[in-house]
Amino acid sequence: MANPGDETRLSIPEGVLLGHALVSRVAYSLGIRAFFIKGPASVLQGLRLPKTSGDVDVFVSPADLGSMVEGLRARGWRERPVDPDTRTFPKHSVTVHHPEWPCCIDVHFRFPGMERDPAECFEVMWTNTEDLELAGQEVRVPSKALGTLMLVLHALRSPHLPACRQELVFLGALTKRESLAVAVWDLSTFVGALAAMRPFLEGLLPPDVTVDWPDASREWRNRLMTREPGSARLIAITQAPLREKPGMLFRAAVPRREVLLSGNIYADMSFRGRLRQRRTRWAKFLGSVPKTFRNLTQLRKRHQRPNNR
Repeated sequence: MANPGDETRLSIPEGVLLGHALVSRVAYSLGIRAFFIKGPASVLQGLRLPKTSGDVDVFVSPADLGSMVEGLRARGWRERPVDPDTRTFPKHSVTVHHPEWPCCIDVHFRFPGMERDPAECFEVMWTNTEDLELAGQEVRVPSKALGTLMLVLHALRSPHLPACRQELVFLGALTKRESLAVAVWDLSTFVGALAAMRPFLEGLLPPDVTVDWPDASREWRNRLMTREPGSARLIAITQAPLREKPGMLFRAAVPRREVLLSGNIYADMSFRGRLRQRRTRWAKFLGSVPKTFRNLTQLRKRHQRPNNR
């Protein structure tokens, strides 16, 4: 016999749609400018093939991040544990969860691949947003050009994955069909995303458009080289000053509780549970070492230029 309580529990698609409405209300009540990225809004705009989103992605100014998270905290949402190592994993969002909701909310305050100051980027992005009806109310979403830019940057982080390659092909065809290339290039220039967007834009821009392509930042190059378990830490340790390497090596071998909980907030934190998780992490890392070194060698050769930052 079915549990009566199960009948009233939100499904993931329902939670995501209602989550957009909730976040929009919270932002409005606090006077925060917020717009939604990726997710169902992108599907409605025709920027993505139909797919089920597992969370709510909202973008706010860096200055409003604390207020937005606090507003959600007042309604029962709590921050998920995260790895405190910002050298290895530069922070670009805060994720919150709620025990009675089937989805999380990701509050973004900067976007990887956009190299200008995050506050300046937000102002440029905000002027390129529009209204869209979602979950029974008007919410702010990126324009088609901005939405394309953000989805392309997101896919370019992992172009080796089939789903990301499929998305890039879809967005390339859309950009051609709707003549968005120049508008996307223009926005990329304003937010400092030309280096990251080069693989996508180079073949789409009209012949009369001349671009002085900048070099990619270290953070972006590192993201492209991070493909296998543990590769991000390996890169960070390699690039760190000598005096910091021992501590980073120790934390890689014996990760903090927050690191173990970041992947699963319900993980077993008993002594045996932590040992089991660490053993699993090491097994995955050691199994990926040969492929990691091959990838790093190939990508470094591909992205190496005289004036890399």
